Amino acid sequence: MTILGLGVAEFVSRAVLLVAVLLAVIVAQRLVVRALTSALDASRVPSASIFIYIVRGLLWFVALLCVLQPVFGVSPTGFVAALGVGSLVISLGMQATVANIVAGLGLMLGHVVQPGDQVSVGGYAGKVVDVTWRHTIVRGRDGSEQVIPNSVLNTTALTRSTDWNATDCSVRLPVRRGVSLEGVSDDVIRRGVMALGRDLDASIAPSVSFEGFAESSIAATAHFHLLEGVSPASARDRIVKALTHCDWLA
Repeated sequence: MTILGLGVAEFVSRAVLLVAVLLAVIVAQRLVVRALTSALDASRVPSASIFIYIVRGLLWFVALLCVLQPVFGVSPTGFVAALGVGSLVISLGMQATVANIVAGLGLMLGHVVQPGDQVSVGGYAGKVVDVTWRHTIVRGRDGSEQVIPNSVLNTTALTRSTDWNATDCSVRLPVRRGVSLEGVSDDVIRRGVMALGRDLDASIAPSVSFEGFAESSIAATAHFHLLEGVSPASARDRIVKALTHCDWLA
């Protein structure tokens, strides 16, 4: 009597080996994943679950290699060689994806960017809201979101912004010579605060800086700090309207 071309004893032997390897992998997977999860949680690596999937995949791949020859009669060497050729063909067609994944791994392990960081990349500034294996999402102050491939982020100069810079809404002002600059500063701040109201970030005080002289005026810049989600363009429009009729304007 044969089963799938094998004698009963041989079939039972291979089946027992297959079940034993499967059980061993399941137990090892639980132990390793539990330990790895604790380590990754402590390291605060974003999107750390992907590391769990990689470890699981490696464990099952090793288990497959262990049972190929004794259970299925397939040479592991030939299988790995065929797998290598197939992987090469796939990778050639997915170069961009592979580059993004590798770059994402480097960004995560190096803690280059993390959710909550205020950054400027290639002229686009905003807050990092998510870091995945393929791309990083940056949300601008106007609410728009920029999806930046990790391969681009990994090769482009990145600037981290302070809270002061990230929330700043600046308005340039020509001030008449001969007026009290302290009075101008107080007036600008008072009118700007009234115009912006609850859209202001109360944790950072508004300010006015006087930066130099023009032919008939003094160059000044007012700085107001906005809450997240407030459009700088809209805020600047309100400030300008509030200051339009000031008699100290040049």
